[in-house]
Amino acid sequence: MTHTTAELPRASAGVRWHLLREAPRLPRAEGRIAAIDLARGVAIALMIVSHAVSGLLGLRLVPDWGMVPVHLLTKFSSSLFILVFGIALAVAFLPHARGADWPRRRLKLWLRGVEVLFWYKALTVVEMLPLYAPEDILDTLLWHNFAIWVEILGFYALALVWVPLVLPLWARAPLWGRLAAMFLVTALAAWLQGIDFGDLEILQALLVDHEDHYAWGQLSRAPLIMAGLLIGEALLRCYFDPIWRRRLLVTLMGLGVAMLAGFFVIATLGGDIYAALVAVARNVGKHPPGLAFMLFSIGGALVILAAALAGGERLSRLLLPITLVGSDALKAFIFHIVAIFLVLRFLLDSWQVYSYPQVLGIGVALVLGAAGWIALTRWIGANK
Repeated sequence: MTHTTAELPRASAGVRWHLLREAPRLPRAEGRIAAIDLARGVAIALMIVSHAVSGLLGLRLVPDWGMVPVHLLTKFSSSLFILVFGIALAVAFLPHARGADWPRRRLKLWLRGVEVLFWYKALTVVEMLPLYAPEDILDTLLWHNFAIWVEILGFYALALVWVPLVLPLWARAPLWGRLAAMFLVTALAAWLQGIDFGDLEILQALLVDHEDHYAWGQLSRAPLIMAGLLIGEALLRCYFDPIWRRRLLVTLMGLGVAMLAGFFVIATLGGDIYAALVAVARNVGKHPPGLAFMLFSIGGALVILAAALAGGERLSRLLLPITLVGSDALKAFIFHIVAIFLVLRFLLDSWQVYSYPQVLGIGVALVLGAAGWIALTRWIGANK
């Protein structure tokens, strides 16, 4: 039985057992959902501001008022970005995962992964050029080490290898199986983080993070992708129906607020809430992921996601530069890494030249610059 958004109010007044046993049979999106671009754009904008601060000034020189609350809020970025990655996969690809044209769509995802991998390696050179010797850059390109600011691209490049293989299985699994898979992967990642990998610490970093390497573990972050897939499924069913859309937004907002409340409970039990906030702002618990950091980051990400979906097309138009950045995240990422590390740090020798308010301004300018660059390249493409 297929449930469309029009059938939802009649089909389920509560959670029913047959829904837990049912594989996702999803309606296809009625065009591009601009609110998803807006949410992704917020994640990219926060990331750009964070990278401007850490890449041009360094966290040690950030004043207290900049660390909390300004820099603290950027910690929503990574979780929001990965959640939206899962949502976009669900909206654009999951309804087709059981169709005859899936091999073509799977190839499209793999080719996108190759493109992301190319830019990951190219931007690794750009990031490291002002800081390291050529032999260190070569070691990093060969995965003997990791960079810092561009490593999120490495995560997506590898994720785009296995995600296309998993999506058809996800599309056939009942809801209870999809939920169980998310919790089992979470448990497996937590267990593997306690295992001594010996000399294979690079493998450990790629799988479940490593404290000495700024890499994003595939198993550590896979549950966030899975959560995004589940949210994307709900979005396809609910977004175009006002009643169910409102219920979805209330659910997402409630979950986000509950996770933030959980963080503050842990901080209170620790005896110093401000110290806990500073620790999150300084990335304590980000690599490998810790409970307090993830509660704060995912909670804030869900609140932002709910707000973006609530604003819909109107808010997406009002915040058009942010939406533009989110509509082509790779191009925005390339733009800001080149601007920070190649232009400002390497060519203009701008490391720790500017004050904290100035680097914040540079970060905001880079967000607007990325939006302008995306708009310009689209205009050129449309008028060739």
